[in-house]
Amino acid sequence: MTHKFGVVALIGAPNAGKSTLLNQIMGTKVSIVCHKVQTTRCRIAGIFTEGAEQIVLLDTPGIFKATTRFERAMVAAAWEAAFEANEIIFIVDASRSIEKTDAIHILSKLQKAEKPFILVLNKIDKVKKEDLLPLLSQLNATGLVKKAFMVSALKDKYVDDLVVHIKSAIPQGEWLYPEDQLANISERLLAAEITREQVFHQVHEELPYLSSVQTELWEDYDNGDAKIVQIIYVTRQAHKGIVLGNQGQKVKQIGERARKELEKILDRKVHLYLHVKVDEKWQEKPEHYQSLGLNFS
Repeated sequence: MTHKFGVVALIGAPNAGKSTLLNQIMGTKVSIVCHKVQTTRCRIAGIFTEGAEQIVLLDTPGIFKATTRFERAMVAAAWEAAFEANEIIFIVDASRSIEKTDAIHILSKLQKAEKPFILVLNKIDKVKKEDLLPLLSQLNATGLVKKAFMVSALKDKYVDDLVVHIKSAIPQGEWLYPEDQLANISERLLAAEITREQVFHQVHEELPYLSSVQTELWEDYDNGDAKIVQIIYVTRQAHKGIVLGNQGQKVKQIGERARKELEKILDRKVHLYLHVKVDEKWQEKPEHYQSLGLNFS
C-alpha cells in the first residue's frame, strides 16, 4: 500500500475553535478547550491515521498582537508551524466580523507571505446562512483561498467533508508515527494541560492567564495506578488564595475534575496532588518555555 503523510497547521485568532476542531477530527480529546482566549499555549499535534493516510494536525496558539515575552513566544510558535506545514487551515469564527478579531491581522500576514490556505468558517450554527456569503466573498477576494468549508466543530457539522479534502491534499510519504499513536505530547504535559483547563474553567477574571501548571512528579504503581504531583504557579499571593479557595475547596474542585478527566483519557486510576506556588516571574524563566516547546528569546 502506498502511504500518504502530511503536516497540517490549524491557525486562527484566539477562540476561533481550533482545539475543538482538532478534537472533533481526532474523535478524542487531544487539546484542551475553553471559551476563554489564549487557552492553547503550545503546538499540540493530533496524529490522525486512517487507511493509507497519516496526517499530523497541529493545534497552534491563537494569533494576536502579543505584548509580553510569553505571548510573543506563543504567537511565534503558531507562525512557525504554519510556514513549515504542508497545508495551512485558517479557521475563522464566522459569528464575528474579522475586522473585530485578530483574523484580519492573520490574513494580512498570509497575504504578505503569499501563503495559500484552506479556509474554514467555523461556528456556522450561530450564524444565518445569508450572513456567511459576504464573509466568504471577502476572504475569497484575497486570491489565496484554495478551498473553503463551512463547519460547526462543536456540533460536528460538515467536519467530515473537511477531513476528506485534507486526506486528498497531502502528498505521498512514509508515516512518521505508529498507527495507534494519537498525539505528540508526553503524558506529563497532557496531564498539566488537563489541570490548566480546569483552572480556566473554575477560576474567572484574568487569573488563568497569569497561571501555569507543571507536572513535577509522575510515578507508576505496580497495580497500574499513577501518582501525579503538579504545581500551579501564580504571580501574586492574592491569586494563590483565589486558586486555593475557602479552606482549599477551589483547588480541591480543580483537582477532582482534572483527575476524572485524566482517568478517562489514560484509562487508569490517577492519584492527583496539586500544590499552589507564587512565582512573580514564572513567565521570565526558560524552563516554563521549554516544557511547552516554546522558544525563550
